[in-house]
Amino acid sequence: MIGRLARVLIAIVSAAAAAGPASAFEKVAFPSRASVGLVGWLARPAGAGPFPVVIGLHGCAGLYRRSGEVNLRESDWSERLNRAGYAVLLVDSFGPRGIKALCNDRERALTPAGRARDAFAAIDWLEKQDFAAKQPIALIGWSNGGSTALRVAGVPEAKRLRHVIAFYPGCRVILKRGWQAQTDTAIFQGLADDWTPAAPCEELAHSGGARFVGFPGAYHDFDHPSLKLRERKAAYSQRPDGMVTIGSDPKARAAAIDAVMAILKRP
Repeated sequence: MIGRLARVLIAIVSAAAAAGPASAFEKVAFPSRASVGLVGWLARPAGAGPFPVVIGLHGCAGLYRRSGEVNLRESDWSERLNRAGYAVLLVDSFGPRGIKALCNDRERALTPAGRARDAFAAIDWLEKQDFAAKQPIALIGWSNGGSTALRVAGVPEAKRLRHVIAFYPGCRVILKRGWQAQTDTAIFQGLADDWTPAAPCEELAHSGGARFVGFPGAYHDFDHPSLKLRERKAAYSQRPDGMVTIGSDPKARAAAIDAVMAILKRP
């Protein structure tokens, strides 16, 4: 009986570990710069603050898992940043607009340029909050959110941000527009990415005054804590079969975490 109970307890603990970290999120609402009100999920460190703040922008699959919980990538980063003393605001650009996902859509109802207004609306709101430190805010975006982060970084108002970090963004379109970083900007890209290829982003960084950090052998979503390497259909695939490769890369993930933390500590 004791042996069976022990096995059950081990199974429960293992399942909890596999589910990943559970950040304590508070749902917040704030005005947008468009016609729709916005929703965000706020995670704060323990204590009264004020805290330095990081804004997070989700990818084309949206902010949520099928269960309705915040995606594991975003919740993992939020918990990690909270432990380092940062408050995190994850902006939901899709839910308030009735969008579930855009990954398979070539004609998209919401573009990164449009989402950039959401990022600035989040800054507007945060600057009025007592828990937020009165210092420039940082912005991190993933995939479509990374493309959005680059749009943000390329306009003069980006000077309201101290750091912009774009994970595996699409860079081909913005490369043609003479983009120049208006604040400290870094692009993190897997060098094996067959969805948003690295070469245009490396060129964009070199011509536009940003830093490019490439991770050999890493694919799209390489910083996810536990995404099994697999293929999926997706719009804008670089392959003839329309498939893309996504999945975690532990070595690249660890290096990216260290690099992000080092960037955020810089004044």
